[in-house]
Amino acid sequence: MKPSIVILGGGPGGYEAALVAAEQGADVTVVSAEGLGGNSVLWDCVPSKAMVVSSVAMGSMQKAERLGVHLKGDGSDNVASATEADIGEVMDRVRRLGLSQSADIESNVEAAGARIIRGWGRLAGPDTVEVTAEDGTATAHHGDVVLVATGSTPRILPFFEPDGERVFTSRELFNLTSKPDRLIVVGSGVTGAEYAQAFAKMGVDVHLVSSRDVILPSEDTDAARVLEGEFERWGMTIHRRRRAGDCDVTGEGVRVKIAAPDGTEEEWIEGSHVLFCVGQVPASRGLGLESAGVDIDEHGFVQVDAVSRTNIRTVYAAGDVTGRIMLASVAAMQGRNAMYHALGMAVAPLRWDAVAACVFTSPQVATVGKSGEEIAAEELGADTLRLNFAGNPRAKMEEATVGFVKIHALKGSGTVVGATVVADNASDLITPLSVAVHHRLSVSQVAQAFAIYPSMGGSTAEAARQLMGLQAGASA
Repeated sequence: MKPSIVILGGGPGGYEAALVAAEQGADVTVVSAEGLGGNSVLWDCVPSKAMVVSSVAMGSMQKAERLGVHLKGDGSDNVASATEADIGEVMDRVRRLGLSQSADIESNVEAAGARIIRGWGRLAGPDTVEVTAEDGTATAHHGDVVLVATGSTPRILPFFEPDGERVFTSRELFNLTSKPDRLIVVGSGVTGAEYAQAFAKMGVDVHLVSSRDVILPSEDTDAARVLEGEFERWGMTIHRRRRAGDCDVTGEGVRVKIAAPDGTEEEWIEGSHVLFCVGQVPASRGLGLESAGVDIDEHGFVQVDAVSRTNIRTVYAAGDVTGRIMLASVAAMQGRNAMYHALGMAVAPLRWDAVAACVFTSPQVATVGKSGEEIAAEELGADTLRLNFAGNPRAKMEEATVGFVKIHALKGSGTVVGATVVADNASDLITPLSVAVHHRLSVSQVAQAFAIYPSMGGSTAEAARQLMGLQAGASA
């Protein structure tokens, strides 16, 4: 008899789990209130990166002038000044792309043999899920295994309420039909930074409110400082060490009260629109987790072990709802691992020290493994080398010299334990360093691999060679 799997949520954790379980011959039911792909595909990852692509096109037009490519007959000083982004068209494309990707995922899941129920599910016990369909009918579904992969939603603070017209979180942002005159972005983490720069490059007057001295507080400090320079080059105003404490919708726009972290130096900044990017909260309420005996922490995150299993033998959880690293790739890996383990297959525990991530700004910031701060805090004993792209021949050809490669390697063994790449295509350039961290390769092994000339990737090999030489000199 086929094992039965019921999956709550159709995001990356849910649909990747469904594909694995169906391919292994299980009877799979996916319960989702929206199209498959979830927040990642419909409202967050895919849409935001698609919008960033449009903003990068604006930057490319500016770069074209320096490459000797001019807009014929325009009469303006440069290509960028003759170019305008149509926000309505951009947002329409973003929405269509998200829906198209969602439809493709649903087709793949159904082709694998899983069934999809559009509705809302909750645990009625450790092996039973009650589903309320869109038409209001309720059914009960038994699962030998239940996977909770319901994701997260944008955090809403007590002093603001998104209205989809002037006040936004990332979920309502794509309702915009025209370019904001002045956009206030509250929050300088990954999401806030990506959107702030995208709008700035499309000609919007952007004010970014950052609670820290440097934007992107969870990223490499050198990388964050490079990005700050790029943000300000595009005309963005950064309000450092300021927290938002109030928000008013006025007749002509919005105003946001900001202050220093200690509550002093209060002021109001005005704009036509405001986007709040102040974190995510787990979508775990109303799922019946407590009544099923599943452990959740004080913030609502489901507690899981290294193979995504909860304290209840039949219940697993994956993705943002577990509160670990909120990435689509992590959710997908957790979902797959959960199914492999539940179906009795061998699975290696997820290695949190080898996760790769990317901030899709321009330039991008990609990281893998441990940061310099983590290495110092853990007193691991490592050497670090940073190599700027200013000397890279390919970077010079492409007018893409802003950025660097940074590698951390343990003293003695030379094992690569972390890396950062800041470049236009950092999301691709990080891959060999991700392989190195995952397989615990040494800098000498990275250095001795062939690299194409001329290429941006050549700087990875060169940085490894220089770090290998540094470590050899230190041990001599």
